[in-house]
Amino acid sequence: MLVQALYNVVDRIFLGAGVNQMSIGGVYLIFPIFLFLMAFGMLIGVGGNSLSSIKFGEGKKTESEIILGTSMVLSIIFGVLISGIFLLNLKWFLKIFGASDTLMPYAYDYGKIILYGAPFQMVGFAMNNFIRGEGNPRAAMVTMFIGAISNIILDYVFIFPMKMGVQGAAWATIIGQILSCIWVVRYFLSDRALLRLKKETFKLDLHYCKQIFALGSAPFAMQLVASGINIIFNNSLKIYGGDLATSSMSVIYSVSQIAFMPIFGINQGIQPILGFNFGAHKYRRVQHTLRIAVVAGTVYMVLNWAFTMLRPDLLVKIFISRPEDYAVIKDIAIPGLRIYNSMIFMLGYSIIGSSLFQAIGKPKIGFILTMTRQLIYLLPLMLIFPKLFGLTGVWSAMPVSDVLSTLTTTYFLVKSGFLVKTIHNDDEFVLGI
Repeated sequence: MLVQALYNVVDRIFLGAGVNQMSIGGVYLIFPIFLFLMAFGMLIGVGGNSLSSIKFGEGKKTESEIILGTSMVLSIIFGVLISGIFLLNLKWFLKIFGASDTLMPYAYDYGKIILYGAPFQMVGFAMNNFIRGEGNPRAAMVTMFIGAISNIILDYVFIFPMKMGVQGAAWATIIGQILSCIWVVRYFLSDRALLRLKKETFKLDLHYCKQIFALGSAPFAMQLVASGINIIFNNSLKIYGGDLATSSMSVIYSVSQIAFMPIFGINQGIQPILGFNFGAHKYRRVQHTLRIAVVAGTVYMVLNWAFTMLRPDLLVKIFISRPEDYAVIKDIAIPGLRIYNSMIFMLGYSIIGSSLFQAIGKPKIGFILTMTRQLIYLLPLMLIFPKLFGLTGVWSAMPVSDVLSTLTTTYFLVKSGFLVKTIHNDDEFVLGI
């Protein structure tokens, strides 16, 4: 997710400087496809990593390697299928996503190229979860930097000297994804990996497929629902604010992606630690890790919220650097950014806290939390608020949903026994859910 966020953010920064604000809006309309790809990447990557960490914590290395091989095969299959489905009728999908006649050329030129890289994105994203699961964050960081740095360099070359526009941004992204994918595969073929990718384990094990899908169902559902919500969001922007509102949302979402990168990094980094220690019945370590992560995430998000409220103009100018474009978009983007991110100070706690349940093999709880945040709360708000408050209602739906979802997460964390009461003895701990 971090890598994909970087790809999207970097593309928009260069497009805002080298093309115009409409190109940013067009690229944003491809985002439902990215979310769809990420949904299946998380289904396989998070589910496989969680299951593999638990098995490895139980001392079952061979089973962990079979899970690794199965996850690799699944990521290839889903990557090819998803790419083919969207490429068959991309313009039809883009109209559903809210593309206007003005934004359609930008969205189509970007999307038709990006989809060719979907299989590489899927493999790289899904398998990088296993690198983190081995407790090797440096190697996982290398994966991120290989793709991100190459994307930055190629974005500049393709957009400025070569004048390739949105197509240049798309090619830069694909090349970065291919390089990241190659790095991840080579890692698991090398002696550096605790779990090796072997010929005998590179197969589809249906028994483990079911368990992978169960453990990955919560983040999968979250991203799948997010894709649907994004489509509704885009169409509301088109109705109540037009193309400038869509381009503003591209900026707002890019700012949010930058803000959430450390939170997602903490979130994904602690999952193998939580899963391993839970599998080894070391519940005090689970609680200690969770508390440190929650405190760190909360402090960071409070600081981020304060800066967003005080100087939103500086954040908008990162993506809309051309003075003539900034003058046109600022009156929509700045108020929208303030409203949309008005409750992010509580999300460090909420996002990190909810990740506990998928890490310890409680996918049902994780699924419930996912559905309350992005479906039960956000969907009705997205349908009702714009009709009552217009464009302001579009921006306001997310922060209200954030408050309600945080309260729900708190209830389950307290009930689990990991949040409030300090665990003094592993043998006496009883999971409350």
